[in-house]
Amino acid sequence: MVVGNTFLPKSDFMENGEIYIELERHYATQLAQRLRVLRYERRISQEYVAYHAGISTFTYQKFEKGESNPGKPMNPRLSTLIALAHVFEVEPWELIRFDE
Repeated sequence: MVVGNTFLPKSDFMENGEIYIELERHYATQLAQRLRVLRYERRISQEYVAYHAGISTFTYQKFEKGESNPGKPMNPRLSTLIALAHVFEVEPWELIRFDE
């Protein structure tokens, strides 16, 4: 498994819950950044995105921060990711592609 530029052997990943938590945070941060960039590029408000994705503005604001509760990485449902992709007019996989 690769986190950032670091390869993690499967045994280390499986034995160490800390690595999993850091991995969640890493991807939550990447997704949050992607959501902000897409919204800024389209010049739309958080309220617009939230309304059209069928989620609360508060929830979407937390997504752009990369968290669900303070200190806890966001973990949106697949249906929410699909709805957000529709709002941004991208494919769902484009929201979670972080190699660029």
